[in-house]
Amino acid sequence: LTEGSYTYITQKCWDYFVDLMRNVTTAELCEWKVISRPYSELQSCLESWADRLNYSYPNALAEQYIFQSHHRYFHNCTLEHPVYFDPPEDVLLAMIIAPICLIPFLVTLVIWRSKDGKAQA
Repeated sequence: LTEGSYTYITQKCWDYFVDLMRNVTTAELCEWKVISRPYSELQSCLESWADRLNYSYPNALAEQYIFQSHHRYFHNCTLEHPVYFDPPEDVLLAMIIAPICLIPFLVTLVIWRSKDGKAQA
């Protein structure tokens, strides 16, 4: 009963989202300030009804509607700002180890130079 109810309700959430998106022009489809309300309404509807029906969230049905929204409305949107990802592990490891290995060398250099300075005085 719960799954059938949730399936019916998610369709209603989708229909409401599609109705809200009718007010969005093609030029505005990639503007977050315009599409954030309909998108948030869809997500909120899917999540709150799953919660009310004690149905797990996220779930396959909710994800299907989210993916469907992206495919139908937002597939032509490109990111204005690039998304940065973590570097590969070997590069990350080198970036962490290099400064750590440099510290003993610099400490040794400072001690050596300070001893050398005392010998001259």
